[in-house]
Amino acid sequence: MWTLPGRGARPLGTVPSEGHPLDPELLDRWCAFCTGRMLETTPEIARVVRDGDGWREIRGLHAEQLEDTVPEFRLFPNLFEILTYDYWHLTYGFEPTPEAQGRRTAYLSTPTGRAHIAALARIRMRARGTAGADAEPLAEDDLERESVGLFAGNHQVVVARRHFVDGATDDTQSASSGSLTPEEHWKYTEFAISAMRDLYHGNPCARFVSVFQNWLRPAGATFDHLHKQIVAIDELGPQVEREAELIRAEPNLYRRWGREYAAAHGLVVARTNTAVALVGVGHRFPSLEVHTTETHRAPWELAADEVRDLSDLLHACHAATGADVPTNEEWHHRPPALELPMPLRVVLKWRISTLAGFEGGTKIYVNTIDPWTMRDRMVTRLKALLDEGAVSDRIILG
Repeated sequence: MWTLPGRGARPLGTVPSEGHPLDPELLDRWCAFCTGRMLETTPEIARVVRDGDGWREIRGLHAEQLEDTVPEFRLFPNLFEILTYDYWHLTYGFEPTPEAQGRRTAYLSTPTGRAHIAALARIRMRARGTAGADAEPLAEDDLERESVGLFAGNHQVVVARRHFVDGATDDTQSASSGSLTPEEHWKYTEFAISAMRDLYHGNPCARFVSVFQNWLRPAGATFDHLHKQIVAIDELGPQVEREAELIRAEPNLYRRWGREYAAAHGLVVARTNTAVALVGVGHRFPSLEVHTTETHRAPWELAADEVRDLSDLLHACHAATGADVPTNEEWHHRPPALELPMPLRVVLKWRISTLAGFEGGTKIYVNTIDPWTMRDRMVTRLKALLDEGAVSDRIILG
């Protein structure tokens, strides 16, 4: 990776389009992830709702109950998975968990639930070119076959309630991670961690669960609606395998080349009691990294304060980056199969350039912002956000 600041004289974010006034009737119906269109997604696994001054998780809702509460965050299977239920079933003999089977039976027992599943089954059958998708009514065998995967998927989505920020007046005011409150972002992070845990526990053949967030279309998002994806796969992948090799040779790898290296070179952005945000070095895109200092526990084994510390720093990095910058959020963690000191850490990549022929031909990647300029930019912005009360006061700069 080369840093060539002279090529960086251009705005970081996407070029703002001329905003169009929002129709109040469409505020919660803008895309398929909006709360006014909940029957366009797969059956909900769980949701997080506000409960007075606290929060509550609800599971196992029927289709007729979706409007009974306002979900701040929803968890449901991805309609078009990376690895399908059929793949897991045919390759490994994977069967749905008793909870998934129970949800399916209960959901299909109501007229609205049955109609919802039939509509989704037709979409999946058409996408594969399967005969019978347009039959009226849908054949019972087709409904049975398709519905299993709709409740036992190993590729899930966590979706936030807002498509636009509260009080938005035009369609450029999308609600990003940074526009959540620190507490909302904490619950969003906790919900993703619990979904990761459940995929590992529910599928013994899952060797790694990938968690990521694509924000805005240039970063790969289908919808400009805040969401994370949680995907179980049946291999560790080259990244984890390479890191495992390095850790066996140098057990304190992340401390030495993470927070200690960043501190020595002036690249620490901010910290909390149990986590640190720093400028990443050597990534294909300008990147920020948030590391927990705990290295021996899985993400779902972290204490609530440790998750909050990580979440507050990640939220602050998003807020300081800005909602108009396309980003990829990549989670890295120790999978259960590896007994190695690997912290939960999140890499936030700014997708501010498009890879082209030079990079493809040379495998040399060009960044236009050097790490120290990025660090100064973030610290300056975070100072202002702290003064405004827009990010957590648990954060210590630098």
